[in-house]
Amino acid sequence: MPVAFTVFIIVPLLEMLVLFEVAGRLGGIQTLLMVVLTAAIGVQVLKQQSFSTLLRANDRIRQGQLPAQEIIEGMLLAAAGAMLLTPGFLTDTLGFLCLTGPVRRPLAGRLVGTGAVWAGWFGSFSRRNGSARGDQAFGNRATSRGQVFEGEYSTSGSEPPLEAGNTPGVGEENKNK
Repeated sequence: MPVAFTVFIIVPLLEMLVLFEVAGRLGGIQTLLMVVLTAAIGVQVLKQQSFSTLLRANDRIRQGQLPAQEIIEGMLLAAAGAMLLTPGFLTDTLGFLCLTGPVRRPLAGRLVGTGAVWAGWFGSFSRRNGSARGDQAFGNRATSRGQVFEGEYSTSGSEPPLEAGNTPGVGEENKNK
């Protein structure tokens, strides 16, 4: 609850206070133009950074590695886009920080390295268990401990194996002749 309270109540109130202060010093129209300009510039930078991250992820996949770093960077870029489209200078500042490589890449690397992010059935993006390199996800047999196949097995209602004479449809041409 405290995180939701901060995100949905405190941040908008702080944004309004900053917007009112800037509008009081520069004027309302100039403040509005600055907010629109930061959103437009942010969207253009977001497109370029997203495309670059996608290309790096494709390269890692072609090398047989799990693109853990790039996945986290993509999530940070999505958050940056949301912050840039939210009117206000505080969220724009945080959005631009997430857009810049010198801030985004170390942050994503730290999240990957600590294993703080869970990737579903691939396992943790932790370097401790090797899955950040894609060893388990892409079938590198050198570190694989074996395969597990899940399924159900039942003997009730099963029929005996078919023999050459019991095969339906086989040999019926000979019986009719």
